[in-house]
Amino acid sequence: MSSFTYRNESFTCGHCGLFVQPSERTCRNHCPRCLYSVHLDVFPGDRMADCGGLMEPIRIEYNSKKGYQIVHRCLTCGHIGRNIVLRDVAVQPDDEGAIFHLMRHPKA
Repeated sequence: MSSFTYRNESFTCGHCGLFVQPSERTCRNHCPRCLYSVHLDVFPGDRMADCGGLMEPIRIEYNSKKGYQIVHRCLTCGHIGRNIVLRDVAVQPDDEGAIFHLMRHPKA
């Protein structure tokens, strides 16, 4: 059973270098420009993963309860994780072009 630790912190993207601000709606855990994340958590927000590898966005999935999600794969260890797409926020919404590109061109 997973537990959730609320962490909504700013960070600098390890892939594209964008300074990412906290989200006003939920915990931000990926870059809104390039959609990359970092493998930091075992359970959301716990910062207990020993890996620290970049998480590449590989596809978009739809979940009837959570909406659209970005599926990430860790480039270091292969871990798969999901993050909710943040399109309807005022501060740094996810880039629609990047989302649509990933929808049209998922990675294997």
